[in-house]
Amino acid sequence: MSAPAISVEGVGQTFGKRVIFQNVSFDIAVGEIFVVLGGSGCGKSTLLKQMIGLLSPTAGQITVLGHDVARETDAVRRSIGVMFQSGALFGSMTLIDNIMLPLALFTDLPLAARQDIARLKLALVGLADAENLLPSEISGGMAKRAAIARALALDPPLLFLDEPSAGLDPITGAGLDRLILDLRAALDCTFVVITHELQSIFAIADRCVMLDREAQGMIALGVPAELRRSSDNATVQAFFNRQPTVQPRGA
Repeated sequence: MSAPAISVEGVGQTFGKRVIFQNVSFDIAVGEIFVVLGGSGCGKSTLLKQMIGLLSPTAGQITVLGHDVARETDAVRRSIGVMFQSGALFGSMTLIDNIMLPLALFTDLPLAARQDIARLKLALVGLADAENLLPSEISGGMAKRAAIARALALDPPLLFLDEPSAGLDPITGAGLDRLILDLRAALDCTFVVITHELQSIFAIADRCVMLDREAQGMIALGVPAELRRSSDNATVQAFFNRQPTVQPRGA
């Protein structure tokens, strides 16, 4: 069996006396689309920051492609691309300049080569005709696509997407889900997606881990459809069936 792309072993995070989660463990296979899900405040974004080396776990260990994230942060960051929830595009730069920025910072490629690569990445996400537009001149869905293109700039084997479909209408969100599947097929990348959008979870996830704020840790790991069908955890059932955990008065 091949080594996992990412291994999370007994990971925890506290801020002072506040426990975010503890004893979180799972592996992500190479080429998998793995979703981290859960309700608001359960620690999804915290776990993402740990996996990309922006936050050191207070317990446990995370390895990415065999590198200990806490000790070999630079090696990890060279192997990943990240799309942040807001897109985080530079507003004063055109889309092509946003995509070229990582190439300018981390390669010695001449300008013409950087432009060619940036145009290729924009074409991959369906923005071939938008290279000279500013972030303020495009829609929210286009901004998400441009952010993915920038995450792809250095051809990383691992892509982390933070809430890619948040704030999008259903049609645009479905198009973004389709893009993620197409990119995985074309580039053979491993995806880690942070989301709580049920439709996206069922559309793209090979497997998922569910975090819970009250449990202060993970409460489910597996294939989404199987968890919805057979989990005996009430919170998992409520999440996957979009039901409140406590019935309102008078219901």
